[in-house]
Amino acid sequence: MCGLTGCMVPAGMINEKTLGSWTTNATMALRHRGPDDGGTWVDANAGIALGHRRLSIIDPSLEGHQPMVSENRRFVITYNGEIYNFPELRQELDVAGVSFRGHSDTEVLLAAISRWGLTTALQRANGMFALALWDREKRRLHLARDRFGQKPLYYGWAGKTFVFGSELSALRRFPQFSADIDRDTLSLLLRHNNIPAPYTIYQNCWKLLPGNVLSIGAEALKKQSMPKPVVYWSAIEAACDALSNPLVASATEAVHQLEFLLKDAVKSCMVSDVPLGAFLSGGVDSSTIVSLMQTQSNKPLKTFSIGFTDTEYNEAEHAKEIARHLGTNHTELYITPADAQAVIPELPTLYDEPFADSSQIPTYLVSKLAHEHVKVSLSGDGGDELFAGYNRYSWANNLKFAIDHVPAPLRSWIARRALAASPRRWDSIYSTILALKPTGYKLPQFGDKLHKLAEIIEAPTREEMYWRLISQWKNPADVVIDSQAQPMPVSDRDAWPPVCNFTQQIMLLDTTQYLPDDILVKIDRASMAVGLESRVPLLDHRVFEFAWRLPQNLKIRDGSSKWIVRQVLERYVPRSLFDRPKMGFGIPIGDWLRNDLREWAEDLLSPDTLKRDHYFRPDVVQSLWQDHLSPRRNHQHALWPLLMFQTWLRNSQ
Repeated sequence: MCGLTGCMVPAGMINEKTLGSWTTNATMALRHRGPDDGGTWVDANAGIALGHRRLSIIDPSLEGHQPMVSENRRFVITYNGEIYNFPELRQELDVAGVSFRGHSDTEVLLAAISRWGLTTALQRANGMFALALWDREKRRLHLARDRFGQKPLYYGWAGKTFVFGSELSALRRFPQFSADIDRDTLSLLLRHNNIPAPYTIYQNCWKLLPGNVLSIGAEALKKQSMPKPVVYWSAIEAACDALSNPLVASATEAVHQLEFLLKDAVKSCMVSDVPLGAFLSGGVDSSTIVSLMQTQSNKPLKTFSIGFTDTEYNEAEHAKEIARHLGTNHTELYITPADAQAVIPELPTLYDEPFADSSQIPTYLVSKLAHEHVKVSLSGDGGDELFAGYNRYSWANNLKFAIDHVPAPLRSWIARRALAASPRRWDSIYSTILALKPTGYKLPQFGDKLHKLAEIIEAPTREEMYWRLISQWKNPADVVIDSQAQPMPVSDRDAWPPVCNFTQQIMLLDTTQYLPDDILVKIDRASMAVGLESRVPLLDHRVFEFAWRLPQNLKIRDGSSKWIVRQVLERYVPRSLFDRPKMGFGIPIGDWLRNDLREWAEDLLSPDTLKRDHYFRPDVVQSLWQDHLSPRRNHQHALWPLLMFQTWLRNSQ
């Protein structure tokens, strides 16, 4: 796993020494992503420079050094990622007469591009990656990103120079890069807790969308006109194709086929020349990945989990039981508010761009823990989007029933009554009811979930309910000064995926937006910050395509989410160890803000600070903050993006 950067200027405009100096300086901003090696390649006559930082995982020898030139000398690549099926591709290229110097996946990918062309090579590659490819013959630069957006890639203008990199920190190193904040994008941060692609926090700067290739030549560079990226793989198109070819098999056969496919995906992700382990939360997805890893390992697997003293958020005990059953070498770390507070000053550097999913803190800490023992760690991310794991998928039909059969005034009254009591009060009532009926599951964070449901139940349509559900701020323009809403597919009903089933629509929206812009950003930045490579077997495109061939009743059955994955897991782990309501990877940030983190938060949100910065309306922020302190309401989800932006802003000044 690595970091890449580079720039492109009109041919002959900048000399070789200057281009090399700019690019080398930019690579140093990415040193945390690639602490093992670095390199720069420059062709001043063509106006191109490529830079690379390397975290050596496959072929740590000098033969894996980047930027790398193809055997035929036509292409030069700087690449971040892993191609899991590179041994198979290499074998095919060997038969075709291609010779190799080393055994890195980079060299195989470069040979595949030389042999089959860029688009075909990307479509045949199974992995996670971002790359910049210079075609010396056609004098064109190609930027490409993997199917699901596991690896980041930014691009934009620094004066008349086209610049790109794995993180914004690299782009900021180029002369004349203008770090002007985009207030409209800031509104997106408050709504989604992240800045969705293709937008970034800066003007004239973008993220490449997953499954896209952007190609730029001399003409576009001269006019400073940004070419439109081209799609080489689309999750929505792949899902529609799979739906048109549904799996014809019994439930037992489907479970067997999924197990075989997952096992192969996990095996591919276990190829490594350095120590390897896995994150284990105790949930269905990570437990399935660890089970399939352990059955294919000849020694105890190293697993890692994070715990909390607050039982409402703690899954560490469940993870420990599963690790004990599977026989893994398990390590856990319980974190406190003090641990979180120690991480917070580092977050602007770790995440580079404002990012406000509060589970970024435990994700960083578990990555740091894993890095003390291994250099590669597998995770269970992606299972919720593929196999209907989020609660909202199970609720979809119930929401339609509520809209169709419960009058709007009654829904409004129910919402007001639910919001009248604090989440803590509802937790107390819920605990009393459970004491009278001790059998059954306890729903974690009941009060917070009830408040969230109350906030959406008044919506006139299911689409509006979903829009409210994924919005931390329903109207960000109320608090962000001089901002307007940026267009997003989720806010445009005509842009929703063309499938008839509402649950499937929101699963695809989550796959194309929430997954790459939140979940995968979180794990990439947290792991890269400590020099750890994180791999996600469930995002093997073969698993995705198989999942979308499955009938919906194999995903949601009898109120149980991810039914088919649970059947696979039960072949390795007793159901009693994992059969419980979904908890999520959250932290008790609301309580921490009222106590240990209060002084820090009040400093960032003080009226004087907000007036000086002039991004947020002080009266709106103070009203929200005082209501949170009461504690009638828990506004942690609305407050955290404010705090993360303010922390990032202070760090960048």
